[in-house]
Amino acid sequence: MAARRGTRASGRGRNRDRDRGRGRDRGQVAVEFVGMVPLILLLVAAVWECVLIGYAFSLAGNAADEAARAGAVTGDAACVAAAREHISAAWNMPDPQCGKSGNIYKATVTLEIPVLFPGLSFDGITGTAGAAMERED
Repeated sequence: MAARRGTRASGRGRNRDRDRGRGRDRGQVAVEFVGMVPLILLLVAAVWECVLIGYAFSLAGNAADEAARAGAVTGDAACVAAAREHISAAWNMPDPQCGKSGNIYKATVTLEIPVLFPGLSFDGITGTAGAAMERED
């Protein structure tokens, strides 16, 4: 019997020691979370910026393609209208460059790269496309 009591007592003592240290690291998870929040937000902003840049490339290429096809059929006015048709004003698109180059009608569309959201931007992304001429001048 004596051996059993000693075993129990030592077991209880270990639990008491472990319980005493719990109060010291209270709030540690909150401190670590607050420290990581800026890094997480920075990562989210960088990913969002990459998404916006990719979307701007897609928009510029599509607008140039539609402008070149419209210009090859009906001329420069249709080229400009087709380029602007699917691009909102928030992308700050200057007038596209449209013109004939041999038997190919070329269109170049430039969009400003947005910084976090369209409207605040820097530099530009250029989309270029060509289409075979379908009319004679």
